[in-house]
Amino acid sequence: MKLETPSTLSHLSQILNCSFIGNPEQPVSGFNEIHMVEAGDVTFVDVEKYYEKALNSKATVIIINKNVVAPSGKGLLVTPEPFTAYNFLTSYFQPRYPMDTTGEPHLGEGVKIGKNVVFGVAVEVGENTEIGHNTVIGSEVKIGKNCIIYPNVTIADHSIIGDNVCINSGAVIGGEGFYFKSRKDSKEKLLTKGRVVIHDNVDIGANSTIDRGISGDTIIGEWTKLDSLIQVGHDTVIGKRCIIAAQVGIAGIVTIEDDVILWGQVGVNKALTIGKGAVLLGKSGVMSSLEGGKKYLGMIAHEARSVLREVAALKKLPDWMSEIEKRLSEK
Repeated sequence: MKLETPSTLSHLSQILNCSFIGNPEQPVSGFNEIHMVEAGDVTFVDVEKYYEKALNSKATVIIINKNVVAPSGKGLLVTPEPFTAYNFLTSYFQPRYPMDTTGEPHLGEGVKIGKNVVFGVAVEVGENTEIGHNTVIGSEVKIGKNCIIYPNVTIADHSIIGDNVCINSGAVIGGEGFYFKSRKDSKEKLLTKGRVVIHDNVDIGANSTIDRGISGDTIIGEWTKLDSLIQVGHDTVIGKRCIIAAQVGIAGIVTIEDDVILWGQVGVNKALTIGKGAVLLGKSGVMSSLEGGKKYLGMIAHEARSVLREVAALKKLPDWMSEIEKRLSEK
């Protein structure tokens, strides 16, 4: 999440009514989680074992719940609840549009709009794009040229859609990220303030869902094709020319490099990388990062050839046991 107008460390401390450590004029240009921070960003940390990671990250300002020494060139905002403070700041700089927000879109030549289509404010639609009946387009959405958006699609605030994109019925682009902090008697939601960015020539299947980044971007690379009933979690980056079949579930903060194929019902755990050209066969479970250029299979995915050899060996196990028992009885 980038700020239209940069802020400063002292300004943030005033908003939060908290103390700060560092240069009061330290510039701030955005907000992001620890795994995606860039210079100029604010991040947060509230667990001591992660202090070092946060303090040594690219973040310029860290919201923290303990007075510590600020690394050179960085600022600290000290508050008892960094998670809540981070939510407060992102909401301050990017308030949520009310559900009844409507506006008039800027339409390119040749755009066709169905019945009962609702637009938020500051929407741009490129030439020759078609938008089907009963579709909802949020605020600050940009849609490129020659797109086809079938009926009953939802595209949430701040989404960016490239040229020649096809989004099938029932898809939800830009739903909230699934990120909660456990409290004693409740769960506190980390507010979703990022975007979905879909590049050119992408197809999104019916009833698929792509969550916005929490503070950064969820990205679908050009020429990638998603089948129906697919879930893509927050801040996941999918590369170019990937093929993802029906009922695949991808958790948040995943990197899928170019030319990867995920066949039906593959499940991908959070915060890992699948290398370029990898192929995951149906129902495989990805629990850790995988090298590119290989084929994988299994509930906990391993190289497919190894798994198939194991399966073949298991089929022979009863015969081997019978042979052993026979030899033992002959002694």
